[in-house]
Amino acid sequence: MYRYIALLDGYAQRESNARFDQLLRQLELPHRLTIGRIQIYAAENTPVVPLASGGVIIGHLFGRATNTPARNRDLNGLPTADRLPHALLNDFWGEYLLLHPCGDSVSVMRDPSGGVDCVYSLRDGFITSDISIATQLGLYSRKIDWSFIRGNLIYPHHKAGRTGLVDVHELLPGCQLHLRDRQHSIEQVWSPWPWVAAPHRHTDPRQAATEVRDAVSSTVKRWAETDESLLLELSGGLDSSIVAACLQNTTAHVSCSNLVTPVPGADERRYASLMADLLGVELHVDHLGFTRTPLDFEPPPNTVAPSTWFLQHAANELSEAIATQLGVNSFFSGGGGDTVFCYTRTAAPAVDAFRENGPMAALRAIRDLAELHQCTVWNACRLTLKKLRAPPKPPRKPDTSFLSPTLAHEVLEIHPWFAAPENALPGDRERIFDLAGTQVFRDGLARGVKRHLRMPLLSQPVLEACLKVPSWMWIAGGRNRAVARNAFNDSLPPDILHRRSKGTFMNYSGAVYRRNKHLLKEYLLTGQLEGKGLIDTDALRQFFDRDLAARDDRFMRIFDLCAAESWVRHQH
Repeated sequence: MYRYIALLDGYAQRESNARFDQLLRQLELPHRLTIGRIQIYAAENTPVVPLASGGVIIGHLFGRATNTPARNRDLNGLPTADRLPHALLNDFWGEYLLLHPCGDSVSVMRDPSGGVDCVYSLRDGFITSDISIATQLGLYSRKIDWSFIRGNLIYPHHKAGRTGLVDVHELLPGCQLHLRDRQHSIEQVWSPWPWVAAPHRHTDPRQAATEVRDAVSSTVKRWAETDESLLLELSGGLDSSIVAACLQNTTAHVSCSNLVTPVPGADERRYASLMADLLGVELHVDHLGFTRTPLDFEPPPNTVAPSTWFLQHAANELSEAIATQLGVNSFFSGGGGDTVFCYTRTAAPAVDAFRENGPMAALRAIRDLAELHQCTVWNACRLTLKKLRAPPKPPRKPDTSFLSPTLAHEVLEIHPWFAAPENALPGDRERIFDLAGTQVFRDGLARGVKRHLRMPLLSQPVLEACLKVPSWMWIAGGRNRAVARNAFNDSLPPDILHRRSKGTFMNYSGAVYRRNKHLLKEYLLTGQLEGKGLIDTDALRQFFDRDLAARDDRFMRIFDLCAAESWVRHQH
């Protein structure tokens, strides 16, 4: 809920300054700072901190050494120009955007967590947290980039800088935009790859667990005390439970919620209640029935690409209602935990162990794999050998199901983190490719428009601490996310600490599909995607006309297509 807009040419190109000022006042975006020709407007509750170098920080910034809000004397000692971004990344963390002059150019850096949204249009002269601010100011009129949509249909839930709107781009987390006259370039200033390399890699599991615990605990507590009151979305799983454990003894007012559906698989109240009881707070239970899942709804106004599907929309409304009732300042989520804590489903950890430490280490990892996946050691060994001999897999696989054959040759837009070193370990490739995928988690979550949506497990200190842990340590003892479990073994109830199962909304989603498949069929076959010739109408009809088989999960692909259809219908 950071709200700002930076106008790249100040007032120079505005036809009516008085009218423009009035619109800014209506949006509650007062002028906060000027950097050269750049005018910065931001909501009063969005921190805007000027730097002695002439730059500015938008958002929250904390010192690494003290884990407290950065003070003026801390910031006054920062270097200028080229060294400033790296000084921030080394000595501070938070959710922030850095704008700073560098010679005759201006640079904009987004922190690695991506907690402060940042989209921009150089043609229209703005950088903003929310594209709807630019549209309401008359700076931009929404126009769909159908070339992007074609690629998005084949590679959904993927971002690499382009958006679904013409002339609008997103500055990715850990990247810096350089502006000079009418020229621009993008530089990657933070990458996960150095953190998995040998100089940083842990060799002692106990030291690894200690560092993970320290990073997660300090990050969660810092955000809680910053926001003062929060609603923790307790799924009942390990990740959100770890976040809950870190909220013990905080000065913030903590509330907890859990989402329940009328079909088996997603009722996690038993586990969520254990953590709520540990915190000594009430668990607010949201009941998500079948009547609260509209198939056509208006996406959040800040979205710049298809992202929201019906379950997100329904959960957003329920969570927002509870947050309003409780009057909290932020939402907390364990989002990203599976990736950060290396919840792997492949034999890559054993291959990594072999390549780094030899046959004996590989054998230990193979035994852990067998225990983890409840298979024989021989089968785990076979899968490891297969993985060892196989060439590296691509970062993403195309999904052309239900699409027109004309889309078959769309090329994946490459995310900066896909540039793996030549000698990268398979396990590191998999988790860093997955980590790039977590950057879509905030997109389409309307509850993050009015309140901060904190995902502390995706904060920079946690990312770095977890990346330093090699993949084979994460499966030690045949337990997934083993290092995280060891790190918090004295803070979690045994039923959560030793749990192997995970809750799922798959049964609920399947039930929604069966109840609404005739509406879904009409929605897709009479929509804009069909009108642009992007979907295979015959394949869709055949799928809708058949009964859904027990293990057929292709209905999730239908929901992806509906999310895209919903987004394009509402761009006006």
